[in-house]
Amino acid sequence: MHPTSIQPLPKTQKTGLKPFASVRIAYFIMVHNEPEQFIRMFQKIYTRDQFYLIHIDRKASAEITDIIQGFLIHYPNAYILESMNITSGGFNMVQIELNAMEFLLNVSNDWEYFINLSGEDYPLKSQTIIRKFLTEQNGKNYLFYYDQKFYRPDTLKRIQNHFTELAFRISSFIYKREFMKDVTPFIGGKWMILTRDTCCFLSNSKRVMRFEDYYLHTFLPAESFFQTVLMNTSFHDIIVNDDKRAIIDLSVLEINSSTSIFETYLKSNTHLFIRKLNYKNHQELLSYIAENFNEPLPEVNDLDKELRNNSNQDN
Repeated sequence: MHPTSIQPLPKTQKTGLKPFASVRIAYFIMVHNEPEQFIRMFQKIYTRDQFYLIHIDRKASAEITDIIQGFLIHYPNAYILESMNITSGGFNMVQIELNAMEFLLNVSNDWEYFINLSGEDYPLKSQTIIRKFLTEQNGKNYLFYYDQKFYRPDTLKRIQNHFTELAFRISSFIYKREFMKDVTPFIGGKWMILTRDTCCFLSNSKRVMRFEDYYLHTFLPAESFFQTVLMNTSFHDIIVNDDKRAIIDLSVLEINSSTSIFETYLKSNTHLFIRKLNYKNHQELLSYIAENFNEPLPEVNDLDKELRNNSNQDN
C-alpha cells in the first residue's frame, strides 16, 4: 500500500496497444461496506503485474477501513486513494473517477486499460481471459450510452437545471439554464472500461474542463458525464455500447428459483463481471461461476449486441 501523492500527468501518447503482449489493467475499486466481499473479489482479480487503486468511502466505519487497509498492506501494487465525501447525486462521484485516473496514470506507464468496480462486483472470468479479450479489442472503450433527449427525455431536468452540491446533500434551490451549445447529451451508467489514451484525454484535455464546469451543477452526473464527453469528441468512434457487466436485479428475478435461466443468459453473452452478487444468497450462481471461470468467452459480435442494446435502451 502506497501514499496517494499525485505527480504531474504524463502527456497523451497515441501509441496504441501492445500487439502481442497481453494488456495490463489498472483497476479502481470503490468500497463502502462488506469488506469480506471486497476481499473475495480482490483475490480473484489480483495479479502481481497489474495495478489496483481502492477508495474507501469516508462514511465507512473505522472497523471496515482498518480491515481493508490491513489486508492491502500485503499487496505492493495496491494503493489507497484519499477518501472524498460523496454526496448522493453530486459531482464528487465523477471527480473521484477523474482523481483515480490521474493517480493511476502517475503510478505507472505499464497499463493499457482502466476498469472501475464496486465492492459488490465479482469477475465472471479469469484475468487471463479478461486480458486476452481486451488485448484483441484494439483499443475500444466499453460503456453504456443512450441519446438522452431521444431515449431518456424524462431525465433531461437533471442537466437543464442548475443544482448546487452541499456537504451532504443537493440544495433544494434549483433554477433552469441553457444546456451546453453544440453538445448532444448522453446518459448511461457508472461502469466503464477505458483505454489509457482515453484516461489521459479525460485527465489532461482543456476541452474536458468545459464539460466539468457545466456538469458540476447537474444532478446524477456520474450517469452522463463520461458518456457526454466521449460521444461529443473523436473518442465516439471507439466506444462499444456495452459495459461488460451482468447485473442481478432482485426486483424482477428470483435468482434461487431461476438460476438456470440466468446461467443460460451468462453463457450467451460476453460479460466480464457481475454486479450485486450476494455470497449468502447466490451459492448456486457462485458454483456456476467457479466451474466456468476459465472457460473461453462465447463468440458474440459486438456490433450485433450493440444493435440489440439500442433497441431496448431503458436503463
